[in-house]
Amino acid sequence: MEKISLRSVNPETRKYIKKQVVELHKAKKNHTEIAKTFNISYDAVSRIIRSYNKNGTILKEKTRGRKKGEKRTLTAKQEREIQRIIIDKHPEQVKLGFALWTRAAVQQLIRNQYNIDMPIRSVSNYLNRWGLTCQRPTKRAYSQDDVKRKTFMEKDYPCIAKRAKKEKASIYWGDETGINNQEYYIRGFSPKGVAPELKVFPKRETINMISAISSQGTCRFMCYEDNMTQQRFIEFMKRLIKDVSKKVFFIVDNLKVHHGKIVQEWLKEHKDKIEVFYIPTYSPDLNPDEYLNNMLKQDVHSGVLPHTKEDIRKKTHSFMHNLQKNEQKIIKIFNHEKLRYIKDCIA
Repeated sequence: MEKISLRSVNPETRKYIKKQVVELHKAKKNHTEIAKTFNISYDAVSRIIRSYNKNGTILKEKTRGRKKGEKRTLTAKQEREIQRIIIDKHPEQVKLGFALWTRAAVQQLIRNQYNIDMPIRSVSNYLNRWGLTCQRPTKRAYSQDDVKRKTFMEKDYPCIAKRAKKEKASIYWGDETGINNQEYYIRGFSPKGVAPELKVFPKRETINMISAISSQGTCRFMCYEDNMTQQRFIEFMKRLIKDVSKKVFFIVDNLKVHHGKIVQEWLKEHKDKIEVFYIPTYSPDLNPDEYLNNMLKQDVHSGVLPHTKEDIRKKTHSFMHNLQKNEQKIIKIFNHEKLRYIKDCIA
């Protein structure tokens, strides 16, 4: 029978065998008998007893493997510095030709910082040890103007909110969106290595919607086909001021149609009922209505996919009508961290 190697057993079993070997040794059993009892080698028994005679006790099991930080390519200080750069900066800020922190980007960073050519596998191990995971990025337009965004959040909007309070006006946020039968990003379970199949419709069908929401939980919407025009925009504003008893401060994005000559003339004629303000260009994340659009698309594309325009319209109307009955759901939109600047003014 093949002898048991003490290295191959778990620590608890190894400790038990060593303890029993010592007990049998105290009972005057010879090495050969003890070895046969536990099916271990004569040399193993000798080492255990020799260690016991030298130390007077069963030695504590040593932790196997490398000690923390032992034989690593980077020192602890170097690791902290690399982590700081990855967390605080973009690759382009440290003159690397990468859009995001990929393994290759981190590999190049280590080479530039410390003249160390680290294998890509080792880079992966370090990233995993640091708790950094590969994730899909949030998109940000290159044309975003941080100064204008900051000015809007810290100066422009607080002034709008202050005026609204003084003039007893209602602030509404508006946006347009398109809903079609093709936009559907979802994952489903299937056997490993077999991608699930999703049937899609060859003909793209789309309807559009413009909506407006307030931090008090009210919502208005209008569906339409084709593109947004100045006349359609005016039509929606007419419906909005008809439904709202107070003056409306309407905040929208910087679409060209929102600035059109016909729109501006109409606004001058109705300035006692509505005023329009504009969010900085390429800043949908500052508009609460953008988050409503995301909720709408998720709902429309859940369950059975809409096929025709009428299917899309029905699902859109159903979601929006239910939303109008649920003020708290609309109010919760304003709890998003990027909309804190709005809540600060409400408070």
